[in-house]
Amino acid sequence: MARAWQQPFLNVFRYFRVDEWKRSSKEGDVSVVTDKALKSAVYRIRGSVSASNYIQLPKTSTQSLGLTGRFLYVLFRPLPTKHFAIHLDLSTEDGQVIRVSFSSLFKEFRSSATWLQFPFVFETRTSGRGDTKTEYLAGVAPLGARWTCLQLDLCDILLVYLSRCYGHLKSVRLCANLLVRNLYTSDLCFDPTVSVTEARRAKLSVTPVPREMAFPVPKGESWHDRYVHVRFPRNNPKVPSQPVQRSDSPIAAVFLGPAPQCPPPTVVFGEPMQDVSPLAQMPSPTVVSAPRRGLGDSSPREPVGSGSPWPPQVPSAPRLLPETSLSFGQLEVPRVAGPDTSAQDPSAWAVAADVRRVGSSGHVLAHESAEAPAALDAGSCQHFLPDPILRLKGVIGFGGHSTKWALWTTDGTSVVYPCHAVIVVLRVDTEEQRFFLGHTDKVSALALDGSSVLLASAQAQSPSVVRLWDFQSGTCLSLFQSPIYTICSLSFPGSGALLYGVGKDGHGRTVVVAWGTDQVGPGGQVVVLAKVHTDLDIQAFRVAFSDGTRMASCGRGSVRLWRLRGGTLRSCSVDLGEHCALELTDLAFVQVQDGHRAPSDHTLYVCSRSGHILEIDHQRMAVRCVHHLLPAQSPGSPLPEKPTLSSGLGIAISSLSVSPDTCAVGSEDGRLRLWPLDFSSLLLEAEQEGPVSSVCISPDGLRVLSTTSSGHLGFLDIPSREYTVLTRSHTAPVLALSTERSRGQLATVSLDRTVRIWDLATLRQLYDFTSSDEAPRAVAFHPTSPAIFCGFSSGAVRSFSLEKAGVLAEHTCHQGAITGLAVTPDGNFLFSTCSQGSLAQYNCAVPQCHILRVAVKVVCQDAPPGPSTLAASGDSRLLAFVGPSKYTVTVMDSASLNELLRVDVGTLDLAGSRLDWAVAVCFGPAALGHLLVSVSSDKVVVLDASSGRAVRELPSVRPMACSSLALSEDAHFLLTATSRAIKVWNYWTQTDPSCQVYVGHSEPVRAVAFTPDQQRVLSVGDAIFLWDVLATPDSGRSMPGVPLAHEVGPGTGQLEGAACGADGLPRQQVPVPSQEPPLRLDVYAMPPEGNDGTFCMLGEEWSCKESPGPPVLVESEAGGAGDVAWGSVRRSQGLCVPPLCHRWPSTQSVQDARTQPPARPDSYKHFAACCEASAGAESISLPPEGTELLHLRTVVGYSGNGRASVVWEPDTGFFAYTCGRLVVVEDLHSGAQQHWLGHPEEISTLALSHNSQVLASASRRGRSAAHCQIRVWDVPGGLCQQLISHHSSAVQALAFSPDDRLLVSLGDYGDCTLALWSTATYELMSSTRLLERVHGVAFSPWGASELTCVGAGAVAFGFLQQHGAVVDVQMHREPIPEEVGAAELTSLCYGAAPLLYCGSSSGQVCVWDTCAGRCFLAWEADDSEIGVLLCAGSRLVSGSNTRRLRLWAVGAVPELRRKGTSARSSSVFMERELTLDGAVVSASFDSSMDMGIVGTTSGTLWYISWAEGSSIRLVSGHRGKVSEVVFSPGESHCATGDEDGSVRVWSLASMELVIQFQVLNQSCLCLAWSPPSCGHPEQQQVVAGYSDGTLRVFSIARTSMELKMHPHRAALTALAFSTDGQTILSGDKDGVVAVSRLRTGITFRVLSDHRGAPISAIQSTSKKYGDLGVEGTDLWLAASGDQRISVWASDWLRDRCELLDWLSFPAPATLAATGRPPPSLAAFCPWDGALLVCVGLGAREEVLFYSLRQKQVVEKMSLPFFARSLSLSSGARFMAIGFAECTLRLVDCESGAAQDFSGHDGPVHLCRFTPSARLLFTAAHSEILVWEVPGHGRRVA
Repeated sequence: MARAWQQPFLNVFRYFRVDEWKRSSKEGDVSVVTDKALKSAVYRIRGSVSASNYIQLPKTSTQSLGLTGRFLYVLFRPLPTKHFAIHLDLSTEDGQVIRVSFSSLFKEFRSSATWLQFPFVFETRTSGRGDTKTEYLAGVAPLGARWTCLQLDLCDILLVYLSRCYGHLKSVRLCANLLVRNLYTSDLCFDPTVSVTEARRAKLSVTPVPREMAFPVPKGESWHDRYVHVRFPRNNPKVPSQPVQRSDSPIAAVFLGPAPQCPPPTVVFGEPMQDVSPLAQMPSPTVVSAPRRGLGDSSPREPVGSGSPWPPQVPSAPRLLPETSLSFGQLEVPRVAGPDTSAQDPSAWAVAADVRRVGSSGHVLAHESAEAPAALDAGSCQHFLPDPILRLKGVIGFGGHSTKWALWTTDGTSVVYPCHAVIVVLRVDTEEQRFFLGHTDKVSALALDGSSVLLASAQAQSPSVVRLWDFQSGTCLSLFQSPIYTICSLSFPGSGALLYGVGKDGHGRTVVVAWGTDQVGPGGQVVVLAKVHTDLDIQAFRVAFSDGTRMASCGRGSVRLWRLRGGTLRSCSVDLGEHCALELTDLAFVQVQDGHRAPSDHTLYVCSRSGHILEIDHQRMAVRCVHHLLPAQSPGSPLPEKPTLSSGLGIAISSLSVSPDTCAVGSEDGRLRLWPLDFSSLLLEAEQEGPVSSVCISPDGLRVLSTTSSGHLGFLDIPSREYTVLTRSHTAPVLALSTERSRGQLATVSLDRTVRIWDLATLRQLYDFTSSDEAPRAVAFHPTSPAIFCGFSSGAVRSFSLEKAGVLAEHTCHQGAITGLAVTPDGNFLFSTCSQGSLAQYNCAVPQCHILRVAVKVVCQDAPPGPSTLAASGDSRLLAFVGPSKYTVTVMDSASLNELLRVDVGTLDLAGSRLDWAVAVCFGPAALGHLLVSVSSDKVVVLDASSGRAVRELPSVRPMACSSLALSEDAHFLLTATSRAIKVWNYWTQTDPSCQVYVGHSEPVRAVAFTPDQQRVLSVGDAIFLWDVLATPDSGRSMPGVPLAHEVGPGTGQLEGAACGADGLPRQQVPVPSQEPPLRLDVYAMPPEGNDGTFCMLGEEWSCKESPGPPVLVESEAGGAGDVAWGSVRRSQGLCVPPLCHRWPSTQSVQDARTQPPARPDSYKHFAACCEASAGAESISLPPEGTELLHLRTVVGYSGNGRASVVWEPDTGFFAYTCGRLVVVEDLHSGAQQHWLGHPEEISTLALSHNSQVLASASRRGRSAAHCQIRVWDVPGGLCQQLISHHSSAVQALAFSPDDRLLVSLGDYGDCTLALWSTATYELMSSTRLLERVHGVAFSPWGASELTCVGAGAVAFGFLQQHGAVVDVQMHREPIPEEVGAAELTSLCYGAAPLLYCGSSSGQVCVWDTCAGRCFLAWEADDSEIGVLLCAGSRLVSGSNTRRLRLWAVGAVPELRRKGTSARSSSVFMERELTLDGAVVSASFDSSMDMGIVGTTSGTLWYISWAEGSSIRLVSGHRGKVSEVVFSPGESHCATGDEDGSVRVWSLASMELVIQFQVLNQSCLCLAWSPPSCGHPEQQQVVAGYSDGTLRVFSIARTSMELKMHPHRAALTALAFSTDGQTILSGDKDGVVAVSRLRTGITFRVLSDHRGAPISAIQSTSKKYGDLGVEGTDLWLAASGDQRISVWASDWLRDRCELLDWLSFPAPATLAATGRPPPSLAAFCPWDGALLVCVGLGAREEVLFYSLRQKQVVEKMSLPFFARSLSLSSGARFMAIGFAECTLRLVDCESGAAQDFSGHDGPVHLCRFTPSARLLFTAAHSEILVWEVPGHGRRVA
């Protein structure tokens, strides 16, 4: 029983009341914040030291939580780039306390007899094209850290790791840095990814997480996409229930995602989470032998079954790797086996693994060294000579990881810089390049020694790997792993004997390391001499030229001088004085020039982002001088010769370099400046093409090298004052390329939104085109004209002239991003494809190319984007592309677009378990007739282009599909791009084809191609690589003899007899590829048999730039694949009925076949109930007719959550709308209302018959009802004629037939039925079960036998056929054309015959010809979903959830239907537009569409006049919950508060809105109106209390806010004026009552007697000074939610306040309707000032009358339910009580008789009598009912 109170789970924070900090403690920076993801308050714990910032439970270590739950659930999120820790004290059964800690600070698992320490490791995954890279980030949390449910099995932790039995949880300490929502304990193993609702619906055999523990998941998203679940230890069925013997090594690890085998237990957070399952792991043995490790040595071990190694520790002494050396210009390949494999870096393992996977049919690029080549199978190379076949010729690019590394060689003739993973040495005079290849990731730092002998480089991949190179030969002398996790800087002294590195360790701290490099070479090694950790910010690190053991560094606010002595790095700070706050960016010593001795001047120059340059004497460690550089001129003024130095906003300097005479400065304003060392005048200035990243003066002092963040590298020649650009580069991955034959040019497009043209001979940039708002995706040169074509992400295709450097033409026929461009070699046709599946053909033989044809839905839409999914043959006759699905490749005639061939590539691998899909296509030479297709199963299949037969296939080396293909013109060599590698195949080899693999790219290769002369190869990805083809042309070379279609190659015969299926399952038989006869393509051409697409002929309208407004003409066939074609049988009304229609099931079969209702669609068109369905009140006493004491006078509000809930007939003046359960019929002239009651629930929709005699209204289903009600009202009499029901949830729409003989009702998404009723008898004639959700229905105005439904992706035309008393509904579903771009049709209306207008969820209006059953016109009418459409004559009104109401002129639409493509579509235009206060949900207009009434979701009805362009409020209501109603002393006005932050003042006579005060982002929770004693009416004020604890005082006369006070920290819940009106009493949800002066705004008294429970009521009344035995002029009370009432006597002018009485009552039961206890309410009795009337107090449903004189309850009155609201009449002794059961009770307190009244749709939470007791206001959520009390004094019978 001791544990029962903790079951089934315990909310730890709530039970121990963490927010009060009485039973818990906090230290440091701990605060409560609101998390946007969870939308709730959480605790944020942060600080630089985790141990000093924490939350601890319990408060002291001597206490114990005593929680016995087996599982502890921690809901938290690590703060990005920070460490955190969680400490648990667990008590065992024998009383031993074990400290269990989880922290990202730990590097490894450690344990003792009394503690366990588990490290956190974050797993991140980056996916490229076919390449997934996993990184294990030990240390700080990554930027993408998500909310996590950490589930700890406390029993298993102690059992597995210490063999002890768990007793209870003693204490918890949560340390910085993290956000924590809560802690829970339980004996149940919850699944946090499954909610209670989902588990019940799916009947899952799991324990779903309780609601209060669940993370919120937005609709349509997955739990795993937003959150992480970690269970530790993992659930292992083999774990015994009793203690076991402890093993020598830990046996558990927790991973998110596929878990690699790894060393000790670690809690790993992964992205994305795929699986959470336990895994018992042991350290894996090493494969190769390694030297014996010493104590603490942990050389890396490759995990078994892991795609990437576990992050190893740093070896203490890196060894030289002579076996991995590389000759200059060749790629280094580690040997497969060797004596020292353990010393290699992890990146080398991946390369070695690639070598092993090559097999006998391929090898990796060999190198020209003295050692044997690394080819695995030398025999396979005899068919593929020379070896290597490619040699890297040139690289276009700069930077990659950083753009600040560019160095001069000692002789000043060359520049060294990184280009992603390649190091380039560029000779300045000849522009020749040579390369250092070997890095497998981007180079992050470079350093060159003073004699240009040693080059050091580090790569960015963590942990960093450093390479030392022989600069002259290009050989890698040493490869070692750095103790620095990420290296950001390398520095050599002049001798090169030392190497310094600066970076970050795994915990984010700065590390400085010194290596000894004097022994580097064969047999030698690099030795770590010293290492130091520091918390300093180091932006730059330089070595002094005079002494290689002295260094300097700078960072934010600090300059430090370093020295290496005795194996130790020491540093000291330079006193910067008043400049200690500067953000220092770079520093430099004076350079040594031309081999001379170092200068004697010991000056160090340091620059800052504010323009200051500090001269520091590094011998004396003092600032010698400070210079402040200012901009040379203001914008528009000429540049002065010598800028002055003064105070002001300086130049943001990013880098500097100093020679003995000058100082070069680079700044963020994009300028390179040269100054003398005294900075007296500006010598030179060069403007750059972006912010300058670094500058470097050449050793001779005559040139200044500069780099920019935009990827430019160049130098300034000082004597000639000329600036030369050495290289430009893309700043983002390159997506596609195209080459030009005659001029030798290359075009590339990149994600940096640029199109660039390069000269292949010089590798220089010729042109660039930049787009600021759209990214280019594809590019193609015109074969004969100086022009290029480019496709963009917006769907535009533009042609650019290279002569005029401008745009020639622009085409916008595509709706999606361009995915491919291809030009036929003869230059006649251009083709483009887009992501929406369309293919466009252009005539590009003329300069102004124009569109010829557009084929829609023919290109694959779901295949991964790639540059090689579209190809034209070499003879310009054929066009091939991937589509219509990714499993098929289609070949068309390039001139006519006739489909010639369709090949299913999924049939090509019968042994595979999954279907292959096409990735890339490429044509071979025309003489061969080959079509090459790269498929997803890592193969290249060669097909015959005429028959589609498989000729051969090329297996790949790695399990990754080729994203790009290129075949040489002689068909000798085939290029394939696979991940980051390029493969060259010997295409001539028929059996066992060989290949060579070339690496060097650090990112996936996007495209490969041969240059037009076939002598070079291009590959693009992170940069542009140009390779030389070393094969010499053979004199006798000829085209290889490859078998054609009828000569099927080896292995293809076995494919006969297989077939393909369309269901996605593996084929059992291969079909013969389809060869359709030539198909003539015109406007009305049907697609080929089985084609899913639709063709259309387009005029020049498509070639002009598309704008959002004008319509788009669509000429297409009606049906798609699988749809029934339209027949030729025509009915009298003009609608063509399909000859084969589906006969929908009868009513009985529908009832039997019902399934689980689908989830609510993402459409505002559907009815949204304001409150939960009520259970209905049983114990109520409705008064007999004619004896009612209350008469409903006015309804304030309109149900904006209903749909089509307004009807208006202009001819008769009938006007009706809904408010909750009521139908309100209002006279627009007088404002008088009639109220039709009867619905038990909220009304969802209305419909008025065409003769205006019948009104139909439908409500949702009640909680205890089986069906929802439809009531049929007689309009003249106002009585309900019929009550019918059929739908199970709610009615979405109602409509009468044109002859009013039929009524159709459409169920919502939970019902999905269409019911037809006879209006003569109101019997159900037909019920149709709909297979998809439908949003609207309408009868055709041209006949009662036709109706139309709109819904998900289609229009359903229905034809009614009556057989006696039964009506059959024959439906035909017509899909929305792809060009419309709409997934859902949400509204519809009929126009002129035979037109149907439909609105979509994306804002389009499409027009259908109901006679032909096709959509022929569409235009973008709004930005979002259109929910209302009305049409009359030539006018169309559209309303959407963007709050816009628009009037369209559609008089030309019938003409467009008749003329087809020859008609101009610009005739449809918008006439008017109005913006309302909410989404448009209802509308009714007159026959001319000049005026109408429109309803919005804000609860407002608007009168619209298009002639005047005006909108006038007819009905105003609240949108949120009404919090309070107060009245002016003279009862001329009343004020209401709303939880949306508004305060509204109404005229009490007409209930029209007069004033509205709005406070954004706050809720108005209470109100008070100043009493009559305040003075004149013009001084009346309204005080409002808000959720942020503020009080705002509004002046009614001035209509403005006069005062704002903040007396509370919590939300206000109650307000009251003192009797003199000078003091305001306020209570909040924490139980604090504040007393404030209204004139001064000062709070002079705070009462905390009710602390801990919200104040539910405050009332103040006057009393005689000595009455009741206490002094004071005011008597006031405060009631709180804990059933306590305090009564006080006060005299505020004398600052007196005395407690008169204190009442406490037992807690009542909870309300059945809400699940919460009823509010505690009390009020002074108007007819006896010494009497209190209380409700919600005590355990029973009753009213208590308490006497302040007798100090006891003098009377009790029983109630049927607990009261939610209370009000007492000041006239007759009436009491109004509101119940949660939607009922209002009026009680005569003298006789005890009562009358009950219904009418509200929700709990009646507010009752207020006016001061005169003539009116009673009641409120339920947003609706307000005003009741009239006739006679004010008539007693209840």
